[in-house]
Amino acid sequence: MKDIVDTAIGAGKFGTLVAAVKAAGLVETLKGAGPFTVFAPTDEAFAKLPKGTVEDLLKPENKSKLVSILTYHVLPSKVMAADIAGRKMGAKTVQGSDVAVDAISGVKINTATVITADIPTTNGVIHVIDTVLIPN
Repeated sequence: MKDIVDTAIGAGKFGTLVAAVKAAGLVETLKGAGPFTVFAPTDEAFAKLPKGTVEDLLKPENKSKLVSILTYHVLPSKVMAADIAGRKMGAKTVQGSDVAVDAISGVKINTATVITADIPTTNGVIHVIDTVLIPN
């Protein structure tokens, strides 16, 4: 089993996320002890953002905004789908704001749908989502 970063790299559908994590300087953090829960947007999720958004976020002068967006996808604990099944709740992200979790029928994080849950890693869990989460 690999850590969150290496698991994302190996999956082959998180190229944009991995590039963003590298640009934001978060690789070492997400390779750390954790545990973390990462809501990982696919490359298709990033492609749904307005044209030029990703390229803009990857510029060095936008690093703090990129860090804010990426850490909004991370919980500072390991949360498996079974832990929240049938519940609606808020969850505090590493970024500091809450995400809305709705696990009544399927699982939604804010407006994103979890398309694959519970991908185990050595330092937490990845849940694949179909939309990039943007903090307020």
